[in-house]
Amino acid sequence: MARVALTRVLEPGDAVGGRWLREWGAVGVLRCLVDGAVGADGVAGSHAEREGIGGAGSDGRDGRGGARTGMAGAGREARLPGVSAERWEGLRARARRVRAERDLETAAAAGARFVMPGDAEWPAQLDDLGDARPVGLWVRGRPSLRIWALRSVAVVGARACTEYGAHVAAGLGAGLAERGWVVVSGGAYGVDGAAHRGALGAGGATVAVLACGVDRPYPRGHAQLIGRIAEQGLVVGELPPGDHPTPSRFILRNRVIAALTRGTVVVEAAYRSGALATARCARDLGRHTMGVPGPVTSGLSAGVHDFLRGDAVLVGDAAEVVEQVGDMGDLAPRRRGPVVPRDLLAPGAARVLAALPARGSAGVREVAREAGTSADDAVVRLYELRSLGFVERHGDGWQLTRQAVLSVFPEGGGV
Repeated sequence: MARVALTRVLEPGDAVGGRWLREWGAVGVLRCLVDGAVGADGVAGSHAEREGIGGAGSDGRDGRGGARTGMAGAGREARLPGVSAERWEGLRARARRVRAERDLETAAAAGARFVMPGDAEWPAQLDDLGDARPVGLWVRGRPSLRIWALRSVAVVGARACTEYGAHVAAGLGAGLAERGWVVVSGGAYGVDGAAHRGALGAGGATVAVLACGVDRPYPRGHAQLIGRIAEQGLVVGELPPGDHPTPSRFILRNRVIAALTRGTVVVEAAYRSGALATARCARDLGRHTMGVPGPVTSGLSAGVHDFLRGDAVLVGDAAEVVEQVGDMGDLAPRRRGPVVPRDLLAPGAARVLAALPARGSAGVREVAREAGTSADDAVVRLYELRSLGFVERHGDGWQLTRQAVLSVFPEGGGV
């Protein structure tokens, strides 16, 4: 209950608040905020809390105090360290208005639940965020967030994406879903929405991480899409029910996307982009970072290209993404152009075919000299090529058939 309350008091990514939770526990922090005082021994709250009454949190300190020193003004009106008096009063004002039971009831009515560190459903990789990890997560949807996060990839990019970006994102979403991977994104317009739709269209799994309460989809134009995600996948957020997004909350939301997944793919992003912030956070956390190239003339691809020059791996489809984030042996197929008839020739026949001129004919000895073989071998190869329709004989000379010219000289060869 203390952590539920603190989701309405502390802002997402508040590392100072995270330090408080680590050192004093959620119950101790909340009581200090509400009561405005600490005990004489520097432990927030009463003797009952120090004895463990009030419940222990996932970190083993909630309800038991934790660290024993460090609070300013022990035994009197005090504040926890790391914030100004003004900021402390602001947090206290928030804490006094909190009604944790009401938030839980509102969430339950929307089909959501609260997951916190130490719960069976908590994704342990979020702990890599250190003191900036979420106080807890509000989760809407039936599947287990922890299980889904183990095999997930983030697909992020520009909101005002081009048709190319939307096409690529939808293809990645569908391709990853077909391969059994969970597609994670932010539910926004543009690349995010296309990636979610691609996964949903393939009947796969997708997770939307929101910068607002999970009961109030944002943007409103994606209310139907986020509703579909909640039915088929998961909608996740740090903020309590009813809370609204702000610019800073969007940026801080991105760290959850980066930490939750095995890797992040950026599809279209300008130099200043929230999608690139997600990718950089993923890089700093030791996750795989990937980018999809676009036209060099497009400002929406400039940020991706710059990132590719440094820390990211270039990918073009879902198979190449899985090659990066998957298990050993999950290799993308080798890329090659279409197979043409000459590709199927034996090496000796191919050399003889290449020795024939683009125009006119050539004698056996001339062909043998150009192919680096004997005249007898050249004759055998020429008759073999004639049976395959590559060459024809005119008197003592041999020349390419009309159909073979483009196969042997794809650039025209002066024909």
